[in-house]
Amino acid sequence: MSSDPLLQPFQLKHLTLRNRVMTTSHEPAYPEDGMPKERYTAYHAERAKAGVALTMTAGSAVVSRDSPPSFNNVLAYKDEVVPWIRQLTDACHDHGCAVMIQLTHLGRRTGWNKGDWLPSISSGPHREPAHRAFAKIVEDWDIARVIADFADAAERMKEGGMDGVEIEAYGHLIDQFWSPLTNALDGPYGASSLETRMRFGLDIIDAVRERVGPDFIVGIRYTADEAAKGGITPEVGLEMAQVLTATGKIDFFNVIRGRVHSDPALTDVIPLQGMASAPHLDFAGAVRAATGLPTFHAARIPDVATARHAISAGLLDMVGMTRAHMADPHIVRKVMEGREDDIRPCVGATYCLDRIYQGGEALCIHNAATGRELQMPQVITPSGTRRKVVIVGAGPGGLEAARVCAERGHDVTVFEAADQPGGQIRLTAQSPRKREMIGIIDWRMAQCAARDVRFRFNTYAEGSDVTALAPDVAIIATGGLPNLELFETCGEAAHVISTWDILSGDVKPAGRVLIYDESGDNPGLQAAEMAAEAGADVEVMTPDRSIAPEVMGMNLTPYLRNLQRFGVRLTVAERLLGVLRDGNQLAATIGTDYSDFTKVQHYDQVVVNYGTRPLDDLYFDLRDGSSNGGQLDHDAFIAVRPQALRVNPDGAYQLFRIGDAVSSRNTHAAIYDALRLCHVM
Repeated sequence: MSSDPLLQPFQLKHLTLRNRVMTTSHEPAYPEDGMPKERYTAYHAERAKAGVALTMTAGSAVVSRDSPPSFNNVLAYKDEVVPWIRQLTDACHDHGCAVMIQLTHLGRRTGWNKGDWLPSISSGPHREPAHRAFAKIVEDWDIARVIADFADAAERMKEGGMDGVEIEAYGHLIDQFWSPLTNALDGPYGASSLETRMRFGLDIIDAVRERVGPDFIVGIRYTADEAAKGGITPEVGLEMAQVLTATGKIDFFNVIRGRVHSDPALTDVIPLQGMASAPHLDFAGAVRAATGLPTFHAARIPDVATARHAISAGLLDMVGMTRAHMADPHIVRKVMEGREDDIRPCVGATYCLDRIYQGGEALCIHNAATGRELQMPQVITPSGTRRKVVIVGAGPGGLEAARVCAERGHDVTVFEAADQPGGQIRLTAQSPRKREMIGIIDWRMAQCAARDVRFRFNTYAEGSDVTALAPDVAIIATGGLPNLELFETCGEAAHVISTWDILSGDVKPAGRVLIYDESGDNPGLQAAEMAAEAGADVEVMTPDRSIAPEVMGMNLTPYLRNLQRFGVRLTVAERLLGVLRDGNQLAATIGTDYSDFTKVQHYDQVVVNYGTRPLDDLYFDLRDGSSNGGQLDHDAFIAVRPQALRVNPDGAYQLFRIGDAVSSRNTHAAIYDALRLCHVM
């Protein structure tokens, strides 16, 4: 038996968990019609077969109709969920992995204009800023109904073969009763004392336990410290833990510190890149020490070393590595095989959660197979035919293409004009709090080095350089260059610079600086942050109705905290129309899409963020010599079949382009292009 603390079994009631690693409850938003169907099952089964001991499914399967899914939650109030739960649990059990599910009523943490259009309910009148719905204050019959709904849902999960359930008291309805900040009720469930505030949750626990019996595992994920004035304090949180333990009806705690009612609060609970790792770990350990009850926890535990410390120091019984398993579902297997260096790192970009909270599906910024397990492999299999592949560009897309082709067994050469790999990722990593992004590049370079990929840096490849290698396949991953044109009829703006000039350090920001953000994505805010930190007087302007709409809520938080600290002005619904030199300054003509209004304002520098234009000259130079004429068979691409188009019988090679060499998109899109093109090549 291994001496590694992470690989020791853990006895949870009657259930033996094979190691100490779990994925905590999270809703990847993969349900179909509210049911966890094949895609959902494949996602969890992938982690199960790779060694995780416990997969906690469904970040908040909803128990009532007036808890409409705010991010495509599993509908645990429907009887039809049972066979789908059975399929999910069987698939994970087949690989020796325990399976539980989180049950909740979202309370005010949802809207009313979805599902059955019932009003949301809560224990107080205030809307949650993140979801913006004013809830109906619960009545006694609502309370009785929801208690029964929890018991019904738990019974369905038991019938579906689950090993246990986790009751959610973390920002949702139960927590809204428990917190002094959100309970405005009178009477037996009211705000007057901890006893009355906790009664609703305790009644739910009683009803669930009575329904599922004494042997079924029941735990609770709860906020033990709201870290907010007037909220649950650490002392009260520990007292709550002792009350819950004393019931004898709870088998484990999953500890949360903080609130989730707003994007900034949520970001402190679930930190992202540039923030401290495991900030709440010691506090979770204090709950464990005070109660002796098995304790789980997850909050930015991105690496094996931190997880190992959590167990070896006695802070946790089970350590949650949830986002880390989205980046690499095979963490446990690699630990067992002594391949920790091979683990694809979670870089803390939180692309996964930000997508969920904006109504999308969870995707990892640099593992395009996650969530696509039915179509995409997490482990690349060798090809039966060895081919010569030439790739131009060593950004994230080019490196993914090189990695996958090399794992397929192909002979791979990569040209890169710069002296280092990374492309735009290297620009992003110039910001101290975004340095972890370089892990996307470093991991792929290590994978390529282990498979003898040849790199030619400082080489601006011409068509003759590519054809001289007599490739079977040429992949153009040259990315793009900053687009300095203004919208539609305005043409290229004179006297402006790009965000790349600021991020690279080629231009030092000074004086009064306008960051004109036409794209609404990270480079605009990142340049604004760097300019403000350099001492410039910064204004961020966008023609959109909100700042940086492509930068989703959790990632927006650190930007705004920094920009507000430096007094950066944020201007919405104004469009840059042109720039002229006026003495030592720049005169910017500014208009709006909403009227004919225009004005002129003066700046020392104008910085434009308007995406990139494809760097595609090489692609067009090579097209005539290719067998496919550069065409991509969309049907084959989408269905993940090999590309077989042949429009030029004299063509010597297949030619493709990926990522920003096609159009301005993002890191995930470039990596996804490469994976689905190359893993069937």
